[in-house]
Amino acid sequence: MGRPGRYDAGLLEPLVSAPFASLTDHVALVGVLHLPPLPGSPRPGPGMQAVIDHALRDAEVLAEGGADGLIVENLGDAPFDITVEPHVTAALAVVAHAVRQRSGDAVAVGVNALRNDPLAALGAASASGASFVRVNVHVGTMVTDQGVIEGRPRASLLYRQRVGPDVAVIADVLVKHAAPLVDYDLAQLARDTARRGGADALVVTGSGTGRPTDLGRVRAVREAVPETRVWVGSGTTLETAREVGRTAHGAIVGTALHRDADLRAPLDVERVRAMAGALRND
Repeated sequence: MGRPGRYDAGLLEPLVSAPFASLTDHVALVGVLHLPPLPGSPRPGPGMQAVIDHALRDAEVLAEGGADGLIVENLGDAPFDITVEPHVTAALAVVAHAVRQRSGDAVAVGVNALRNDPLAALGAASASGASFVRVNVHVGTMVTDQGVIEGRPRASLLYRQRVGPDVAVIADVLVKHAAPLVDYDLAQLARDTARRGGADALVVTGSGTGRPTDLGRVRAVREAVPETRVWVGSGTTLETAREVGRTAHGAIVGTALHRDADLRAPLDVERVRAMAGALRND
């Protein structure tokens, strides 16, 4: 499959705000702000101001390196519950707002409330002015290390209508660190997620954080829903980025953008710059 062409952002209007629509201009690089433990998490954290400073530092690296977007994500709160408590929603909103204030229109900002709380993510996105949310289980039922998670697309889209109709919903198809409860047809699940579930774009991942994504699955999802953006959600490296860029509309990249590919280390601007160029075959 050849490199994706420019996507008609008008297909998503009026649901998608301008910053998210900008991700349709070319093969997009979306970085991840892996936040340290938030106040109230199971593990000791550095405090809220340190979390904000951490996010601003990494957001500046992503913008300087040429990323198109970023996702604010409470990775440091592991082990996760399926939904989050109110203070997590508030913290995500505070961080996303600070990043937006600092970054302006340089990058599109998204929110992912781990493990799977689309209402919390939508609330934080609405309060902060973020452009999109990622929902790990939007339709169907998945068995995870947090237990069984059931997608609730109707509840998510109804809530979006109330608090943030311009916020895009980016949904995983068979998300990492999870397995489907029953046998599935990948193409049908993709169609259900995009068409019946109303997701604005889809994500295909490998089995876990940093694990490679099977590009054959990406091609199958694209063929099932040719009208929908499809991003690779895990495992993209500098060695695989060119092939990812020829196959998908973009990539959400976390691990490979950190210095020495170590999640505990800061993001590295040269890695971001190299990844952006490789994805776009520059």
